[in-house]
Amino acid sequence: MFATIALFLLAVTEQQVRTAITPLDKVGYEEVQRLKAFGPDILPHLVQIYTRSSSEEDRAAIARIFYTIGWKSPEARAVLLKDVHTQNQNLRLHVQWALGRVSDDTEVVDILANIMINDPNALFRDKAACALAYDQIHLTEKQKVRLYAKVIDALSDPKQQVRAIAIQVLQIHTGQTKGFDADGSIEDRGRSINRWKTWVAEYAKNL
Repeated sequence: MFATIALFLLAVTEQQVRTAITPLDKVGYEEVQRLKAFGPDILPHLVQIYTRSSSEEDRAAIARIFYTIGWKSPEARAVLLKDVHTQNQNLRLHVQWALGRVSDDTEVVDILANIMINDPNALFRDKAACALAYDQIHLTEKQKVRLYAKVIDALSDPKQQVRAIAIQVLQIHTGQTKGFDADGSIEDRGRSINRWKTWVAEYAKNL
């Protein structure tokens, strides 16, 4: 009983979290490290603060905190996904970057790959590629197969920018290009894409 009471008294409160992140526009690395010292109990509070905020700039700041903390949270994933298609540039970019650092599922990979290929805004396409390249920190090797396959498919895209950012994602993950040139001829690109498809099939088979 006494141990239970002690744990209750040590549990972080929403007010403590709010105090630690106020003002939001001043929260930097050091503030986030102090916040992390409270432990994972901060996550539900951050989710609630995000949900209740009517300010897109405040939500962008909290998304940045989720990104820096890098802890998995299904609840954070759920609230971030609600803003993944917002046209507010600052919020959109921080959400795209944060999603892979709070989740470990391929649905997020699919969403980001779709943005990278199909979003009408070139900046959002580029930053979705950055998220695929650097921020899918909780994926297993088997889950990465889906990421690689999605990005390899993007090498065939008619948009030169999409082809260019797709090969950058693959190079960051694997250190390879397999001779792919986003500006190369259709024939040369096709041969390189076939090499990538052979590679990912072998990679998956050997896991």
